[in-house]
Amino acid sequence: MSRNITFWAYVAIMLGVLGHASSEFVAKLTGVFGPELTVWRFILGGSGLVLVALLNPRTRDLWTPLREQPMRILLLSIFGMALAQLIFHWSLEYATVIQVATLVTTMPIWVVIVHAVLTRTAVPAAKIASGIGATVGVILLMTDGYLYQLAEVDSLAFVGVLMAIGCALLGAIYMVMVKPLINQYGAIRMTTFTFALGAIGLWFAVGAAWDIWVNPLTLFDREPSQYWAIMAMGWWNTTIAMVLWLGGLAAMSDMPRANYVFFLKPVIAALLAYFILNEAVTGIQILAIIVVCACVVIELFWDQISARFSRRPQAA
Repeated sequence: MSRNITFWAYVAIMLGVLGHASSEFVAKLTGVFGPELTVWRFILGGSGLVLVALLNPRTRDLWTPLREQPMRILLLSIFGMALAQLIFHWSLEYATVIQVATLVTTMPIWVVIVHAVLTRTAVPAAKIASGIGATVGVILLMTDGYLYQLAEVDSLAFVGVLMAIGCALLGAIYMVMVKPLINQYGAIRMTTFTFALGAIGLWFAVGAAWDIWVNPLTLFDREPSQYWAIMAMGWWNTTIAMVLWLGGLAAMSDMPRANYVFFLKPVIAALLAYFILNEAVTGIQILAIIVVCACVVIELFWDQISARFSRRPQAA
């Protein structure tokens, strides 16, 4: 892979992560119940992705993949990203924004584990080291004023934390299993299927479970700040962010390594909390940011770092 392609792939991944990192904040601005918001997100995001696919001649053929592998695409769409996003938005009803953002950030760790299990390959030492280091940063962020909530036996925050971890695990399984389909049909078409088909499954599931039957025609029957936030969730946090993120990952030969950029999610979340929500950033959070960024940089440039040290002349 040329350096130019690798550079632009990382740029796309970074922009996609930015979209993911801001989703918790946008979700809070909507004021909509988590499962219902998930349906809105998939309806709007899915419609935007269908439009993106149809505008590009190379991705316009949406029928061939469905004809060739209908059940595989359908199951991944409903029980992969759709279920993960449902749990994600639902968890925000119980846990804090920072808790959810940091715990979902463990997804790259799960990606490495799932990838190793499914391909029966060993996990390289570089990934283990960077994964452990980044996890330390995540723990630092979590324990900075939030751990006390988990100590309460009846605390609903603990439920939200477990749901956030479950979201990360389901997302990792989806990322690994959808990779061959992305290679075959392209990231845009597979992302389109994920959200368009997932919207249908979620509409029925949320309607049956919570008796909330989302009517797209009622989008503007709420405060402007809310429907603008819902539209941002659908088109920025979903349509644009997903195309960039999955497209960047698909262009990388080493998906687990590229996915480690996702560890920057809590860093972006902390910055958004400071500049948008005017929340103070503590010393522990700054330390966590340094740890996470250092681990991401070391992981991304591990080959170059190793090569430089291996070329050092030996002492006489």
